[in-house]
Amino acid sequence: MIFENPNSDVVLPKTDLTSVVLERADELGDKVALIDGTTGRKVSYKNLEEQINHLAAGLNRIGFKKGDVCAVFCPNTPEYATIFLAVAKVGGINTTVNSLYPTNDLIHQFNDSKAKILITIPAFMDRAMPAAKECKIEEIFVLGEANGATPFAELLENDGIPPSVMIDPKNDLVALPYSSGTTGLSKGVMLTHENLIANLVLTSSINTLRDQDVLIGVLPFFHIYGMVLILNLAIYRGVTLVTMPRFDLDQFLEIVQTYKISCLNLVPPLLLALSKHPAVDNYDVSSIRLISSGAAPLGQELEQACSERLDCQVYQGYGLTEVAGASHINTIPVPVEKIGAVGKVVPNTYSKIIDPETGKELGTNERGEILIKGPHIMTGYLNNEEATQHCIDQDGWFHTGDIGYADDDGYFYIVDRVKELIKYKAYQVAPAELEALLVSHDSIADAAVIPSPDEEAGEIPKAFVVLKEQITADEIMTFVADRVAPHKKIRALEIVEEIPKSASGKILRRVLVEQERERLKN
Repeated sequence: MIFENPNSDVVLPKTDLTSVVLERADELGDKVALIDGTTGRKVSYKNLEEQINHLAAGLNRIGFKKGDVCAVFCPNTPEYATIFLAVAKVGGINTTVNSLYPTNDLIHQFNDSKAKILITIPAFMDRAMPAAKECKIEEIFVLGEANGATPFAELLENDGIPPSVMIDPKNDLVALPYSSGTTGLSKGVMLTHENLIANLVLTSSINTLRDQDVLIGVLPFFHIYGMVLILNLAIYRGVTLVTMPRFDLDQFLEIVQTYKISCLNLVPPLLLALSKHPAVDNYDVSSIRLISSGAAPLGQELEQACSERLDCQVYQGYGLTEVAGASHINTIPVPVEKIGAVGKVVPNTYSKIIDPETGKELGTNERGEILIKGPHIMTGYLNNEEATQHCIDQDGWFHTGDIGYADDDGYFYIVDRVKELIKYKAYQVAPAELEALLVSHDSIADAAVIPSPDEEAGEIPKAFVVLKEQITADEIMTFVADRVAPHKKIRALEIVEEIPKSASGKILRRVLVEQERERLKN
C-alpha cells in the first residue's frame, strides 16, 4: 500500500536554492532576518542579501568555482546563512561539519569531500589547522582573526557583483552533510538544489509560519534539521531567526524571553528540559505558540507534558539527512488521538512500509521498514556506490532503515530502527566505530556497543567488554573519551565473559539490547 498526502501536489520552483530562499528579501528590506542571540547583533534581509552577493563575488575572485567544495566548520551564527547561500549562489557545495568533531574526523570529511576551502572560527583552529594541513585545503578563512588563517572579512571586500552561474537544480549539488554509517565512517550525503528546495517548499506548506514569528536556531546548522528546516526555512519564510552557538538552558530561556520567540524547532532531550526543569518557571515563555520535534522519536507522554506546561502546540515530524529534511509531518492542531504520531507524508511524496526480511509490501497497522520516494531524496552517497545501491532501490525508493507503521488515517508512527545507529541527543553514534576503538586497547579482548534507553538523552552508548587483563570500567571510558567527540563517549559499561555472536561471527546486538531492556524493567 502506497501512502501519499491527501492534498494536491505543490508546484516547485525550478531554479537555484539561493534565489528561492531570498525571494522575499527585496520586499522585506530592513526587516530583521537574523539576530546573534549572544551579542544582540542584527542582520536585516537587505544586509543579508548584500553580504551574500559580496561573499559570492569574493569566492569567485579567489577561484572558487562551480562544483568546488567549501567546508563550513562553524557554530550557529548569522554568518552561517551568508556562507551557505553565497557558496550555493556560485554553484559551490557546502560540506557542513560537526562542530564537535576532533581532528581525525575532520581529516576524514575534508579528504572524502575534497574540500577546497575551509571557513571556521578562532576557537576551532586547534582542531581545524592540523586537519587542513593533512588534506588538500587550499586556504582557511576565519570569522575574526587567527594565526595561519585569512580573515573572512577580506572575502567581502569587493564591489558585491556576484558572477553569473548557470545552475541545474536537478543535478547540481549544493550540500554535502555527513551521516554516520554502521561501518563507523560517516558518508557524504549528496543533496542537490532541487532536493533542498523541495523540502523547504513542501514542509512549509503544512504548518505555515506567520510573518511575525520569531524562531530560535539552537539546533546545529551543520545537521540537516538545522540546515534546512530552521536556517534556510526561516529566511525563505521571511521571519526572524535568533541564533545560538550552543545550548545552555538558562541562556536559551533568556533568549526566548528577550526576543519573544514564538516557534521552537527542538529535539526530545530539549523538550524534556522544558517539561520538567524548574528553571523554566523563572522566565516568561508565554510567547511560545508552537514547538516542532524531530531527529529522534518523542514519546506521547512527553509530547503532551510539554504542551500542557508551556500552553502551546507541539507536533512531531520525521525525516533523515538522505531526504534533505522531513518526509512526514503532523499537522496543527494535532488530533488528541494522534499525539505521538509523526504525521502524514508531505505533499509530492510517496511512502510505503515493507517487511524488512521479505520485501513484501504491508498495509495499515502493520509494522515494517519505512520507504520514501520524492523530489527531496538524495542522489546518493559520495564515493560509495555500494552504500547508495543498498538503500535506494531500482524503482527509486529510499529504504530508511526505520521501523514504523501507518494507521487507518495515514498517520505514521516510528517504533524502532533496522539500523544499529545509536541516537544520543539526536546525534548519530555508530556502534562499530566504538567497538573498533575498544578492542584496540591491549587489555580488551572483545567488545560490543548498544543503545541503552535514557530519559534525558534518548539513548546512550553502552559497552559490553571482555577483558584480557585487569582494567577498570572508568579507565576504559576515559580511554574512549580521550579519542572521540563528546557525543560518542561510552556512558555505561559492563564487563562480561563473552559477547553473543552468530555462526558467521556477527555481533548479536539485538540479544544485548533485549537483555538491557529487561534489566531496566526490573
